[in-house]
Amino acid sequence: MQTAPTPSAGSSGTALTLDDLFRRTVSRQPDDIALVDPPNKQRITGETPLQLTFAQADQAVSAIAAQFVDSGLPAGSIIAMQMPNTVEFAVTALAAIRAGLVVALLPQLWRQSELTTALNRIGARAIVGIGRIEIIDHADLTLNAAAEAFSIRHVFGFGNDMPEGMAPLAITTSGMNGWLPPAPPDARRPAIITFDVTPDGFRAIPRNHLQLISGGLAVFLEAGLPQGAKLLSAMAPASFAAFASTVMTWLLSGGSLALHHPADLPVLEQQIVDGPCDTLIAPALLALRLAENGTLARPQAAVKHVVGLWRTPDRVAGSDNWQDGGTTLTDVYLFGEIGLFAARRLEDGAPAPIAPGAFGAPRGAARSKSIGEIIVTPKATLALRGAMVPVTAYRLPSGESLMETPAPDYVDTGYAAHLDRAKGTIGITAPPVGIVGVGGYRFLSQDLDEWARRLAAGAMLTALPDQLNGFRLAGRASDNRRAREALGELGLNPLMVEAFRDRSSST
Repeated sequence: MQTAPTPSAGSSGTALTLDDLFRRTVSRQPDDIALVDPPNKQRITGETPLQLTFAQADQAVSAIAAQFVDSGLPAGSIIAMQMPNTVEFAVTALAAIRAGLVVALLPQLWRQSELTTALNRIGARAIVGIGRIEIIDHADLTLNAAAEAFSIRHVFGFGNDMPEGMAPLAITTSGMNGWLPPAPPDARRPAIITFDVTPDGFRAIPRNHLQLISGGLAVFLEAGLPQGAKLLSAMAPASFAAFASTVMTWLLSGGSLALHHPADLPVLEQQIVDGPCDTLIAPALLALRLAENGTLARPQAAVKHVVGLWRTPDRVAGSDNWQDGGTTLTDVYLFGEIGLFAARRLEDGAPAPIAPGAFGAPRGAARSKSIGEIIVTPKATLALRGAMVPVTAYRLPSGESLMETPAPDYVDTGYAAHLDRAKGTIGITAPPVGIVGVGGYRFLSQDLDEWARRLAAGAMLTALPDQLNGFRLAGRASDNRRAREALGELGLNPLMVEAFRDRSSST
């Protein structure tokens, strides 16, 4: 029977922390493989791919944690990270947590404008980057963003030939036996911060260890993942959902975590075939494509569990049935940074019906763990509450509410939801009004008009429906090349800039 640690069984008699989960596996199986780099890491960052045992990973975590402490960062400081899906990300995040810091996850596509806004909003004291990701000079990007964030005091980075002003970090796998932080992490204090866009604007969303463990359990238990699972993740590490479904399921299972830097389909297919991995964590539509083309059914593939993340939860019900009979698919419904819930597909491959009310994991089991609650609000929208949902982070600041009624103990996701009283199920029918989601990046629709107005008269930037990402951006200007240059100079991310790509070439 599958078991998982509970949030109340810490080594010191207090609630579990992420470091507690990691240290337990280190002590039980130090020589087992813990982390595996993407095989194409040399192309992505210029670094040689690594494979670390738990003992080696623990040494690396302690070494980087000690460097953070020695630099003078006090416990509780916020350290931002903009990194690819490589071993360095997982090790650095755990090191910061071991040092008592709060990790702010910055999306890889963010450029100077978004980075500066986020860093100033949270008052980050430090930032960690990497020399390059693909063809982008991220070391220069990190330094420029840090220069505009008044609170930043330390800039760290991985890679060769780090520029002046960036303290180098490295993966060290020996020499740190017995190192302990000045003070152990507190499970009830924030561990990570992610960023969301709501109708009220840009928000920083902190979560403590208990909330992260709850999110990880929602996925781990519903998907029926085994202890010692061999995970392969193709999720970019910049959101609560990606962190909960990858780092947390890895820590809860005590298995190995192989990483894929999204998204190179031939490389991912090769990782699945070469394995061995028994669990694939990927965007749901990509998982469906892999099932359709037979990748998961190849004789060499050992995948038994697929965790598919839906950034467009309103499209789960209408999706194709799961076609691979040798694996199970668990749909994970994502609602920005608010929260998630998971539902394993039925035996015929159809999406499981979703009912309102309290839900546990695994669903329907006699002793399932209580995870949260799904609510249909009086406005016919879907709301979430429960241990993983950071309700206070989504409340309006004091004095901004126009009503005297008490604040609700749930967060409205804004997704339109219809309750079928005859069947007792919910239909999620439309995304939030006024918010554009392109993959994992969310914008206010009014912001698109603002960016377009910064260009020449008559320029237009709009969002069009897209089956894979929810929306895609399209732009029009009298000179698309100059529009791209102008948006790049403003420090906007490639989603904005490439909306004005040249479409004049014949096909």
